[in-house]
Amino acid sequence: MAPGEKIKAKIKKNLPVRGPQAPTIKDLMQWYCLNTNTHGCRRIVVSRGRLRRLLWIAFTLTAVALIIWQCALLVFSFYTVSVSIKVHFQKLDFPAVTICNINPYKYSAVSDLLAELDKGTKQALKSLYGVKSRKRREAGSWSSTWEGIPPRFRNLIPLLIVSPDEKGKARDFFTGRKRKISGNIIHKASNVMQIHKSKKLVGFQLCSNDTSDCATYTFSSGINAIQEWYKLHYMNIMAQVPLEKKINMSYSAEELLVTCFFDGMSCDARNFTLFHHPMYGNCYTFNNKENATVLSTSMGGSEHGLQVILYINEDEYNPFLVSSTGAKVLIHQQNEYPFIEDVGTEIETAMSTSIGMHLTQSFKLSEPYSQCTEDGSDVPIENIYNAAYSLQICLYSCFQKKMVEKCGCAQYSQPLPPAANYCNYQQHPNWMYCYYQLYQAFVQEELGCQSVCKEACSFKEWTLTTSLAQWPSEVSEKWLLNVLTWDQRQQINKKLNKTDLAKLLIFYKDLNQRSIMESPANSIEMLLSNFGGQLGLWMSCSVVCVIEIIEVFFIDFFSIITRRQWQKAKEWWARRQAPPIPEAHPSQQGQDNPALDADDDLPTFTSAIHLPPAQEAQVPGTPPPRYNTLSLESAFSTQLTDTQLPDEL
Repeated sequence: MAPGEKIKAKIKKNLPVRGPQAPTIKDLMQWYCLNTNTHGCRRIVVSRGRLRRLLWIAFTLTAVALIIWQCALLVFSFYTVSVSIKVHFQKLDFPAVTICNINPYKYSAVSDLLAELDKGTKQALKSLYGVKSRKRREAGSWSSTWEGIPPRFRNLIPLLIVSPDEKGKARDFFTGRKRKISGNIIHKASNVMQIHKSKKLVGFQLCSNDTSDCATYTFSSGINAIQEWYKLHYMNIMAQVPLEKKINMSYSAEELLVTCFFDGMSCDARNFTLFHHPMYGNCYTFNNKENATVLSTSMGGSEHGLQVILYINEDEYNPFLVSSTGAKVLIHQQNEYPFIEDVGTEIETAMSTSIGMHLTQSFKLSEPYSQCTEDGSDVPIENIYNAAYSLQICLYSCFQKKMVEKCGCAQYSQPLPPAANYCNYQQHPNWMYCYYQLYQAFVQEELGCQSVCKEACSFKEWTLTTSLAQWPSEVSEKWLLNVLTWDQRQQINKKLNKTDLAKLLIFYKDLNQRSIMESPANSIEMLLSNFGGQLGLWMSCSVVCVIEIIEVFFIDFFSIITRRQWQKAKEWWARRQAPPIPEAHPSQQGQDNPALDADDDLPTFTSAIHLPPAQEAQVPGTPPPRYNTLSLESAFSTQLTDTQLPDEL
């Protein structure tokens, strides 16, 4: 190494280098604590005494922990919302009202299609109550009872009596014989699937396509079991009927709607839009989106709402499909799908049902405050309904999609996905087992639909208040029924009685619209201000100190580590590339001269005097100086006249 380089290295080694160029992390931390504006870190270095230094370390670490805790709370509170409720009075749009008869199809129109099923159901009911009254029944009497029942009802979904005393066996309703049952016994009650092992139950067995995997579904009551069994066969039959034929077999608007008034004005069937529901037949929607203008009301009260009288026609009811009489009504938005089977309100016959409404409109904030969606475009589920997005639509669409994927067909009570067909036992003999298994997985959230579907960010909700009154009254029953019979003589060929009619009134109780709106509880400015307050309170520092901490603890810290690793890598590579030094023979090895040992430091004058002379070294002589070189010569060859002395002149 050249002498100049040695001097630079020595100076660099002895001078205190700090900051990003510090050779070690310890020096970097010491430099930071001495120069930072945070008093706690400085007191750690300058304090005298171990106890005082330990106390300042504890105080500083406690302050840092409190800052982290408080800032974390501030970040979490940033994603919270504050709810504000506004109530304002204005003219309100009247909602869409969908009305359905509980009985989907006139029994006289579908009796031919359901003749075999009804015959089997009657025999099942007769045999069920026979089993209850007598403990044993001979096999011969059972078989003779079911000789006229078609084999598809006897064998496809056999009705069974399951007893806990006989494990793995059940008695067949159709033959009276015992048969083996495999798989789980699943008790279905209140739409909840659970294993049941302690009570004699009535149910039916469903198996997969290869009949290797079966499950027996039981019910608390034999009536419930037979109704469910009937419903499965009913859906199989109706799934094969064309839509146009089903519309003709159901009730027309002129048959269902006897009278109509809205806001004091007369209305009729032309103000209602047909909506065909798979399980409720022909339904009719008032004030639908297909209307030219959406109707509104300027006052509250029953006189300014919708008033209709419905013809229920109990004589045309299917005795096995429905067990109640009346109609169902649903209040919803114009672009919303009417889930009449889930949230519909039942209307009784021979009664006047008044429904008062309060409108509530909700607005929620989307991400990052909640997981709601504006229009469902960010939900990876295809909307198979011709309506606006809602959580219920997403869940049903997801289940119907899984149904088509797993079972090869669509469930009858929901709309058809593209390029799919409804399930029936002619094309898909064992679809019912697949449906029940899939529905159980759906309820237990194993299909992933609940995690994918999101709630809508904005929606309208009508809070309903229902009241009932006897209608018509005894004093007005005679004349009122005679007038209605005369008015409906073209549609109804019989005299009306009050059990065939139901009156419905729907109205706003007042025009106060309540809006529930979410707004961020904190803004960015408020969050930064709170951060600054916490830093000033616990560490007496500002944003500049935070930038300083980031620079020292992240940039400089890692640069030192990187530089040291790079130096190690360079040294390793240099050692690897250097040629090996050959070993000298002992006879050829020289001897070290202690006088030539070089010191790291350059010799001074004092140390040079004490250096021993080299062995056998000849000191060259010093020639005498040339004295003529010692004469002084003038720097100027000529001298100005004004600068010459008088003697020289």
